[in-house]
Amino acid sequence: MLCIEGIARALRIFLGKEKAPEYKLVSPKEGIDNYLTLTVKPETAQIRPYIAGAILRNIKFTPRSYASFIDLQDKLHQNIARKRQLVAIGTHDLDTLKPPFTYEALPPDQIKFVALGKTKETRADELVEIYRGEKHLSRYLHIIENSPVYPIIYDSNRTVLSMPPIINSEHSKITLNTTNVFIDVTATDQTKLAIVTNEMVAMFSEYCEEPFTVEPVRIVLADGSTKITPDLSLRPMSTTAAYINSFTGLTLTPQDLASMLERMGLQATATNEPDADLTLLIPPTRPDVLHPVDLVEDAAIAKQAGGSG
Repeated sequence: MLCIEGIARALRIFLGKEKAPEYKLVSPKEGIDNYLTLTVKPETAQIRPYIAGAILRNIKFTPRSYASFIDLQDKLHQNIARKRQLVAIGTHDLDTLKPPFTYEALPPDQIKFVALGKTKETRADELVEIYRGEKHLSRYLHIIENSPVYPIIYDSNRTVLSMPPIINSEHSKITLNTTNVFIDVTATDQTKLAIVTNEMVAMFSEYCEEPFTVEPVRIVLADGSTKITPDLSLRPMSTTAAYINSFTGLTLTPQDLASMLERMGLQATATNEPDADLTLLIPPTRPDVLHPVDLVEDAAIAKQAGGSG
């Protein structure tokens, strides 16, 4: 709950005013064979090896939601992304770009583009020197400045999208008028990559014309294999009311607990199975739920706040 959208949604779910959303991957209108493709070059393994992508189609920004979108990126960067060391997010106006995209790593003197907020095309090594005097970016330079290659994302016209984790390009910047958003997420940690990608698309897909839908991106890895990102699948989990009660000291029934856990944004069902009288589906927005013991905390919070009704 790092943005107003997430807080408001969690409160509405907890108060029983709405069900937790079901996030869906939707194919482009041209069909599944026309996923936007992003190809990863082998050289990226030297500096920042992992990348994911996603598209939010027909999104409608207001000044408030636009500001919240930017603010969420910053909060993710400063927290789970460890000040961009582990993960960096780039957001782009897709309609200014021509797919397919490539994710590469090149010597900095071979990279040249107009960086966000600038008017002059500049080499990457020169940008590093410029950013030493800009406090908001100088703190990130150490991540790549001593590497012989810098990560860079291009479209099919060799137009730069982003030089992660430092700066996006001016060419593809999003505005209040942007309707199709391409999100790139680069990382040095695959687990954090998935969490941050899912958080970004889950929070702001509610502003798409069809809420909570995300168009996936096909990633072609350096070894030739492919994967589709993001992964918004639900994770199954099971436990028992007795297990949760043993920690909390309560005597709640499976039905009570299912109702309480539903209010915490989980999909929960009471069953007649003695060894698993609670079955759950964990949404992509809850990476903190890793083990049934994590459900104990949710149940306790829900009970304390009156979540059992």
